[in-house]
Amino acid sequence: MACSEGAAANPPHVPVLLSPILAAVAPVRGTWVDGTFGAGGYARGLLDAGAERVIGIDRDPSAFALAAEWAETYGDRLTLIEGRFGDLDAHAGGPVDGVVLDLGVSSMQLDQPGRGFSFQKDGPLDMRMGDDGLSAADLVATGSEGDLADILYHYGEERAARRIARALVRARDEAPILTTRQLAGIVEGCLPRPKPGQSHPATRSFQALRIAVNDEFGQLVQGLEAAERALAPGGWLAVVSFHSLEDRIVKRFLQQRAGGGGRANRYAPETPETAPRFVPEGRAVAADAAEIAANPRARSARLRLARRTEAPAGPADRGRLGLTVLDM
Repeated sequence: MACSEGAAANPPHVPVLLSPILAAVAPVRGTWVDGTFGAGGYARGLLDAGAERVIGIDRDPSAFALAAEWAETYGDRLTLIEGRFGDLDAHAGGPVDGVVLDLGVSSMQLDQPGRGFSFQKDGPLDMRMGDDGLSAADLVATGSEGDLADILYHYGEERAARRIARALVRARDEAPILTTRQLAGIVEGCLPRPKPGQSHPATRSFQALRIAVNDEFGQLVQGLEAAERALAPGGWLAVVSFHSLEDRIVKRFLQQRAGGGGRANRYAPETPETAPRFVPEGRAVAADAAEIAANPRARSARLRLARRTEAPAGPADRGRLGLTVLDM
């Protein structure tokens, strides 16, 4: 997540799958919303490609401080708003021609030990994308063993969820778990040593806690619904996800909004006929070898594109999205 080449000096972050987005939607015209502004790479890419205006939204106020060096170069073509992309239609203030969402944690946030997103460097166990709400340390300190196990299993697909949850509860009874190094060490002690080429043992646990702290799946569905409300007929939706759980929600949302009815199979309940609200554009797009070589974080990325129709917007059926909501 970062900057494309533009009118000012480039920050050291690279927006993933930007080139396929620009190629698919060319020529870039009108007003776009970058609902996950981050380091501004998608916003700059869209503006440099011809968008008349981009509205950049981020719940992390530090993103706009980092953009101060170059944002003024675009004048009134770039509007920055602190907020959540689940409210992007309200922030946009009217119909827009495109919405881009880059999901999950940004490389900018991962690279800041003080934010607590990464186990690579020691830092406070925070993981909040904004300034409000419970931190990961709060969640680990107050969650029951069952709640922690559910978070690790459902949001991180961690098979050793119960073992890790028990270890967390034992450890916090001896001393508060306040740093990323403490958390990573506890998780590592519960799992086998990784083989060469395998991810760090704490990867899934950190992902799960981050998703829970920031209500990322709930925000994702709200953001997709808000994009549907904001987009003008023919407008583009581009969503970049970084793990299978996110991509599954986006895929099912677009399938649901593609209209139709009947039964998915003979055992499933019948659904009423609905007019399509989105027309998906092909299959998910992955980064090519050149992009992965230049930016290894692109390896797991998937891009899904769709175009808005004239059908009226409406709430999504969360049950059909497979959205797991935990009572915490």
